[in-house]
Amino acid sequence: MQSYQDLKVWHKAHAMVLDIYAATQVFPKEELYGLTSQIRRSAVSTPANLAEGCGKNTKSDIANFFQIALGSLHETEYYLLLARDLSYIREERFVHLNERTKEVKAMLIALIKTVRTSS
Repeated sequence: MQSYQDLKVWHKAHAMVLDIYAATQVFPKEELYGLTSQIRRSAVSTPANLAEGCGKNTKSDIANFFQIALGSLHETEYYLLLARDLSYIREERFVHLNERTKEVKAMLIALIKTVRTSS
């Protein structure tokens, strides 16, 4: 497998993480060990699992880590929705972050399919 830094989806996921860190800086202090921590951890898990998957030898292992990254991305999507509904982020910021997650999700799903069907 190629280096994770050669993957366009990894770069998009990394940029998403940076945006989420910026957005969560204004979350209430009482959420530091709650929603702030959870959303950051799930967001970071996406590019981290892409990186870890690139270090594996078999297609099955690679696809498994990419699938875990996708699960973390779904988790991040929910936390963004929750943050919006709790009024921790404004609608405009939510829309921007949600669009980023959907873009990464589409790219990641395509990558998983490619890995699973490649010879």
